[in-house]
Amino acid sequence: MFDQPIRHLMDSKKFLTAPPQTTVSDAARLMAGKNTGAILVLEAGKLVGIFSERDVVFRVIAKGLEAKTTTLAQVMTADPKTLAPNKSYGHALLLMQENGFRHVPVVEDGKAIGIISSRNAMDPDLEEFVFEERRREHHR
Repeated sequence: MFDQPIRHLMDSKKFLTAPPQTTVSDAARLMAGKNTGAILVLEAGKLVGIFSERDVVFRVIAKGLEAKTTTLAQVMTADPKTLAPNKSYGHALLLMQENGFRHVPVVEDGKAIGIISSRNAMDPDLEEFVFEERRREHHR
């Protein structure tokens, strides 16, 4: 798994984007609706930032900001580190560990095409575990 290109591990269904003027509360609703932990901030199609669930806690709530009036531009991580889709998942995990974040935008030819998270490694294994457990229950 760690040698696989991140292109094969990205979940395009959970890939969210929003403009910088989006409020934190609107972004949080989008993230909750897709059950994802981060949203890429795009301006005129260009990646300008990333906003995560941790940002809600540390940059909004902990600082007493109002989620309904605070915009992503005010609290996002601007100019985030990115990865190309042909990089390995192991490379992505190392980048996340060394820099203390859990999500990395995936960019190809200057365009954001997805997002990779530390959870991507767990999801396929977890899905297989749940499937096997249900299969066993069914045969009891």
